[in-house]
Amino acid sequence: MTEHCILDRPEYLAHIFFPVPADRSPLPDNAEDVFITVTEGVRLGCRLYAAAPDSPTILYFHGNGEVVSDYDEIADDYRRVGLNLFIATYRGYGWSDGSPTVTAMFRDALAISSFVTGWLAENKFGGPLIVMGRSLGSASAIEIALHHGQHYKGMILESGFADTLPLAEALGIGLDGVDIREQDCFNNGGKIAGIKLPTLILHGARDQLIPPYQAEKLQMQSGARNKQFLLIPGADHNSLITMAGVRYFQCIRKFIDEICGLNTWRQRRRKFQDNDNNRD
Repeated sequence: MTEHCILDRPEYLAHIFFPVPADRSPLPDNAEDVFITVTEGVRLGCRLYAAAPDSPTILYFHGNGEVVSDYDEIADDYRRVGLNLFIATYRGYGWSDGSPTVTAMFRDALAISSFVTGWLAENKFGGPLIVMGRSLGSASAIEIALHHGQHYKGMILESGFADTLPLAEALGIGLDGVDIREQDCFNNGGKIAGIKLPTLILHGARDQLIPPYQAEKLQMQSGARNKQFLLIPGADHNSLITMAGVRYFQCIRKFIDEICGLNTWRQRRRKFQDNDNNRD
């Protein structure tokens, strides 16, 4: 686990994190708010959208400038393909306490992971567990996969980054003349080399904030034997779902089916065709 990050200076943090404080919103159907105490006096407000107790569960770390309730509508699409969605968050985002730092983000990710694995078991959610991160959240997902990988069947990264320095430049952080190494920062590329979990990487072909070569670098550096890469044509940093539509969710479900040994889409299609033929 990262003990200290050189980026935890006020002039850098102002460009890295964009916390959006928000009041706790009304719960949609089949949703539950879950509060996780990550350290004394700091609770993070997370939200579970349940499909079924025996369905696979995705522990999902959202992107920058987002809050958990932003996923109230999107969660329905995950449920339609039979997936539980547990949205995790960061200090200062939504109705969570505290202020974000890179060091706290990594520590909190592992605290969240430990809590969620226990909470799911206590509440009789018996399906496989997948960790997923979007954009900024890719760093949390990678941290968990590296240190808590034994609890997860796979990892999904959307719009993720391998290198900190190009991202810092894009965010307007001036690091010229600063003695800084990737190992002192997020180090996603270095960490993913040690991750053996099956990995799915999704990225927009027109992403200008985190260019596709960053996703390709994650794919190349990944230590997983089973690693899949999908570049979505026409999509930028925030429009993967808009451009891919239902295929986005089908792709995620197909990946989970394959790595968990569940019925594959091909098997389900064959069964449907057999049933259809029997009716004739």
